[in-house]
Amino acid sequence: MLADLAWWLRHAQANGYAIPHFNTWNAEMLMGVMDAAEETRSPVIISFGTSFTGNVVFEEFAWLMRNMAEHANVPTIVHWDHGRSFDIVHNAYVHGNNAIMRDASKLPFEENVAETKRVVDYFHPRGVPVEAELGHVGDYGDYEEVLAHYQYTDPAQAAEFVERTGCDALAVAIGNIHGPYSSPPRIAHDVLEAVREAVDIPLVLHGASGIPDDDVRRAIANGVAKVNIHSELGEAAMAAIVKDTSTNYVNTQLRVRAALKQRALEKIELLGSAGHADAMPVVAGDLNRVTDGRAPTPEGLKAQ
Repeated sequence: MLADLAWWLRHAQANGYAIPHFNTWNAEMLMGVMDAAEETRSPVIISFGTSFTGNVVFEEFAWLMRNMAEHANVPTIVHWDHGRSFDIVHNAYVHGNNAIMRDASKLPFEENVAETKRVVDYFHPRGVPVEAELGHVGDYGDYEEVLAHYQYTDPAQAAEFVERTGCDALAVAIGNIHGPYSSPPRIAHDVLEAVREAVDIPLVLHGASGIPDDDVRRAIANGVAKVNIHSELGEAAMAAIVKDTSTNYVNTQLRVRAALKQRALEKIELLGSAGHADAMPVVAGDLNRVTDGRAPTPEGLKAQ
């Protein structure tokens, strides 16, 4: 069933767990993740981003994601990750995504505010929650080199950013980076705690693959309600392929799907989201902004 990201992030924040966000860009990833979510009764976010457009045509794959979400037995959000422009996130919306991230974190503060607000003002009336980023989560690369020029989230700016943009969730830069860590990650929990004191909206931890479990649990205790995972899915898939001695691709595909499910199960357990799928949304002021989760057809967007 399609679900409202804003409601579920608030529910996770209030109940001390985090919703797993899995980047999925092929059928094995998508099916493995959904197998795990349904087995554990966990709400789940399935996501796509520009980085994967070389692997699959999003405009075609998007409808597989959407269809699986609509027919799932657990609350499922179809999300666009790290949208670098309005056109990109709008295209995601047209193709069935019912939540988006507008990542303007590389822009100066005022430009980040203006661009995020523009996106929020457009999507909120359409029932689409918006995630934003303040500071800049490190890009792929040598971890020590990335940290040398790292742009941590400024807690002093967080309240102003959230108030002026109206974003539904805030991704924080606290020593986390995208991709594998070349040395042990050093998570700045003091920065996270200060941001948590400054804002009351749910926080998001990107680049969680490779962050020690204790750091992830501590982040959740400090208000992180969404945890993004991608690299560890790829690692699980590759391990299954390398160990497989079969020459039958059908069997290999099934083993890969099972390995992806297993890794997703481990992350669901870590985040504490198992069993929460049975929470029923009820109208409760701004805690719940229930929509039917429907994205319009392209024809319906012609006048927009």
